[in-house]
Amino acid sequence: MRTPLIVGPTAGGKSSLAVEVCRALAARGQPAEIVTADALQVYRGLDVGTAKPTEAERGGVPHHLIDLVDPESDEPFSLHDWLGAANACIADLDRRGVLPVVVGGTHLYAKSLLDGVFEGPEPDEALRDELRAMEAGERRAELARVDPAAAERIHPNDERRTVRALEVYRLTGTPISELQQQWDAVKPASRYLLVGLDWPTDAINRRINARVRGMVEGGLVDEARRLWEAGALGGQAGQALGYKQLVAHFEGRCSQAEAIERIKIETRRFAKNQRTWLKRLRRTPGSTWIDATAGDPSEWSQVVVSNCFTDFGRA
Repeated sequence: MRTPLIVGPTAGGKSSLAVEVCRALAARGQPAEIVTADALQVYRGLDVGTAKPTEAERGGVPHHLIDLVDPESDEPFSLHDWLGAANACIADLDRRGVLPVVVGGTHLYAKSLLDGVFEGPEPDEALRDELRAMEAGERRAELARVDPAAAERIHPNDERRTVRALEVYRLTGTPISELQQQWDAVKPASRYLLVGLDWPTDAINRRINARVRGMVEGGLVDEARRLWEAGALGGQAGQALGYKQLVAHFEGRCSQAEAIERIKIETRRFAKNQRTWLKRLRRTPGSTWIDATAGDPSEWSQVVVSNCFTDFGRA
């Protein structure tokens, strides 16, 4: 039996699909639990703004790799940290005869679980300090010059990934986008069944706007203020979409309405970046893609489960 790995755009219905897949598998006598592949749901207390499933939304299905890290930590939670935790979790589920259902919107995590981590150079802290000290515009211009493919993919405000891309180029003389092409080489059949939810841009943008409104109504502003006042938005957590924009409001740099509108805009930009990842993931052999605008969402889980019962060799 193959392990489902569910991907798709933010606000696309991945989490609810994962729960339904677990229920459908259980109905066939195969227990299943969810392994979350989300770079922000690892933070405790960042609940509303990361769309972390509530207890009701989890429907009694155990969820793993949520609430692992204190948000005030300045130590970055890295891809390697997540892969280590994910592989240990999946190994434990395997021992217990439980099928993992992996789901999340951090497509770098999904790609790395499928194909491993690309072989880049070790971090050079002195070089990173030098790159961070550059003006943002100067940094961006250098990236566009040496690695236009990475510049197109990486958001202009994403300092961490911009610095890493420039670090890789300066240390190796090879663009990070070129090194990452090793991910796309033909590989042996995987245990994973990659399942993608396809949404047209207009439809997902409407869902994003509705989600942001729902988050605000569900207490996002109060949650962000509480964390900010407690000094709990440090490091990566402080840059999280939704919280970063509201902190600007709390600090008097914009109105609440402007902050909320900025969250919508930045979330739509995030979804655009996700589409680049999804194009890459679409090349995964044996993957299954569901047209989210056709058919009934209640049927999606049956599509996934039926495809789980195939041999690895047919992937």
